[in-house]
Amino acid sequence: MTVPLRAALYLRVSTARQAEHDVSIPDQKRQGEAWCVSRGCELVETFVEPGATATNDRRPEFQRMIEAGTSKPAPFDVVIVHSFSRFFRDAFDMEFYVRKLAKNGVKLVSITQEMGDDPMHVMMRQIMALFDEYQSKENAKHVLRAMNENARQGFWNGALPPIGYRIVAAEQRGSKTKKKLEIDPLHADTVRLIYRLFLEGDGVKGPMGVKAITCYLNERRIFTRDGGRWGLASIHQILTRTTYIGEHRFNTRSHKDREKKPESEVAVMVCPSLIDRENFDAVQARLKARDPRMTPARVTSGPTLLTGICFCAKCGGAMTMRTGKGSAGGTYRYYTCSTKARQGKTGCEGRSIPMDRLDQLVASHLEDRLLRPERLETILASVLDRRQERTERRREHLAELHKRIAETDQRLNRLFDAIESGVADLDAPGLKERIAGLKAIREQASADAERAQAALDHAGNQAVNPDMVRTFARAARQRIRLDSGGYRRDHLRALAQRVEVADTEVRIMGSKSELLRTLVAASGGKPGVAGVQSSVLKWRARHDSNVWPPPPEGGALSS
Repeated sequence: MTVPLRAALYLRVSTARQAEHDVSIPDQKRQGEAWCVSRGCELVETFVEPGATATNDRRPEFQRMIEAGTSKPAPFDVVIVHSFSRFFRDAFDMEFYVRKLAKNGVKLVSITQEMGDDPMHVMMRQIMALFDEYQSKENAKHVLRAMNENARQGFWNGALPPIGYRIVAAEQRGSKTKKKLEIDPLHADTVRLIYRLFLEGDGVKGPMGVKAITCYLNERRIFTRDGGRWGLASIHQILTRTTYIGEHRFNTRSHKDREKKPESEVAVMVCPSLIDRENFDAVQARLKARDPRMTPARVTSGPTLLTGICFCAKCGGAMTMRTGKGSAGGTYRYYTCSTKARQGKTGCEGRSIPMDRLDQLVASHLEDRLLRPERLETILASVLDRRQERTERRREHLAELHKRIAETDQRLNRLFDAIESGVADLDAPGLKERIAGLKAIREQASADAERAQAALDHAGNQAVNPDMVRTFARAARQRIRLDSGGYRRDHLRALAQRVEVADTEVRIMGSKSELLRTLVAASGGKPGVAGVQSSVLKWRARHDSNVWPPPPEGGALSS
């Protein structure tokens, strides 16, 4: 009596959409079962893989099948697939698993590409696998190109949008509905709050770090979009994601190994912005300054006043401290172009300048030119105007949230009235879910309204007046210098974030937003804020207004 071969069916489709619409799996199953009947095989198990790529082995059912096929004794003698491409689309990996099964006496059979066991048929199967791999890579290339173009046209390619956004239908192209991102009013304020906490704090203490923001949100039960708790990675991702300034980056990493792709392959999708670019750039500069991989600890805590913010105007290289022996035998210190120090004049003809002299020039200029009430008012005028615009937008948003709360309450009351009057049955399908959904919308809108009101109150407490400017200017001039003749490094770096040394001038640059935050924090009596670094170069609006020495007195700075 002949014992029938025991067979296992492996069925696979590439996408979840194909699996949902029953495009391929039922047909594969029908043909596989018919093949078993015609060959007299006993079908003992079926492995179904809905929506999984065959370019790798990260497939649960595939791994379960391989585990069963390599166990001793194996529960089946052959694995039946519709075509070899259902099994694998990588020639090397396919051959690896075919041989792994064969070592345990299990054979791979394709019902549409039947092969023998002789060397010629083995070679034909390997050639088919190479063609399947090539076709898979070509298809992936064309799909990616289409998705990149879709993103460049401003359309969303799928997946879950970043928190603060939601997906909406934009237009219809044939049978396809093109979708775009729009701001989600229920969660947008959470994103704005995270940026405000990082840059300004909560009005009680100064700017917060990523960990402090995480604790702040979790302690106040401000949950993530799915109701979970915040983690460090999610906060850092929000603070660094360009989507929030209206530039969503698509195709940034390789799908296979998650390696970063070159900028030339990244597609930028335009979307509504949640955060001002100036604030976003200030956040990136501060994160970079705190990153020990970018800014060594000695740069932020060392004794040298301008290390880390002083650069050569010719080559852009850092000006670093060097020491030398004077004619009288003493040691003197000076700033010199690091490129010139490493490579000589062939690298850069940049210059050197005595450290004491440059420190004195920078501190004196900030005292005499920047820290004057009338100068500060002029510099900060545009920033204050933008703050006023943001305040108006917050008021409009708060009004919209209150309107949403009122509308939701009205809808809930109508439902309750209908239930009480007997028009609607509480046990009706979907009614309880609808009530729960409306309550969730109302609770979220109420929480967002509270945060929006707190932001408005915080902005009101930060109003800048002439007395604050004068007090700040007077205190800052005093605090820059120490009684011993040195300088307060943290105070100076809150006012200036970049110093460029040229042959005939020293250019001092800084951030208007950073200056305003320092002023507000100092006026509120919050120490330590001034020590935060930034490299956003904005307050030097005119090239002749913050240059030392001023013409025509300025000659070449001698070393």
